[in-house]
Amino acid sequence: MSHQSVAAALSDTATMIDRSVRLARRNVDTLFAAILLPLLMMALFVYVFGGAISTGTQYVNYVVPGILLLTTGYGAASTAMAVADDMNTGMIDRLRSLPIRSVAVLTGHVAASVARNATATAIVVLAALAMGFRPNAGVGDWLAAIGLLLLYVVALSWLAAGLGVIARSVESASTLSFFMLFLPYLSSAFVPPETMPAWLRPVSTHQPITPVIETVRGFLTGAPVGNNGIRALLWCCGLLLFSVVLATSLYRKRTRR
Repeated sequence: MSHQSVAAALSDTATMIDRSVRLARRNVDTLFAAILLPLLMMALFVYVFGGAISTGTQYVNYVVPGILLLTTGYGAASTAMAVADDMNTGMIDRLRSLPIRSVAVLTGHVAASVARNATATAIVVLAALAMGFRPNAGVGDWLAAIGLLLLYVVALSWLAAGLGVIARSVESASTLSFFMLFLPYLSSAFVPPETMPAWLRPVSTHQPITPVIETVRGFLTGAPVGNNGIRALLWCCGLLLFSVVLATSLYRKRTRR
């Protein structure tokens, strides 16, 4: 690839990132929902259910890492809807008449998702501190937790972009992305897996969300991470690779029609 091609690709990507971020800033209700819903869930579990759930530590310290991943799920779901809106309202047809690389469109939506999730996550952390969350983490631990969450957000956003490409409407994109919101409930986000029924315990233990949550929980609260860190990294990297290939392949296939 020549220097001019690389420069053109970077320019296209920067343009589409700027467009997607501007759209995200104007779509205040989506950002509001992505922040409000995790806050309501956190308040519900901390103040209503927390006293009845035994985790061996203060429940707010246990549940916050799971809420952070739930927040990214809400943010990624809105990415699927934004991509579906572009795919089905004629925006992509207009872009096809311009010399813009296809991957730049999806990259723009993913970058907007990362920015939106960063804002929502910061607000959720501040609210958690107000509710009594007391992390036992140094600077290195915070950086490691943020890095893992960022990797997870990027991977999940690319997967959401792929779902948005195949969706035939914004409503169907919302339905397709439902599993990203539901999967954390079957993980160790809210209760330890060993308290679950025997048939559900393997699902919670061996799904990708649990090692990510346990690793973030370990970084923030000082709990043992064990092999969860390696498992979380492998899951996130594998999901990212799979999602980028899937999303770009589906996009090129659909825009060739």
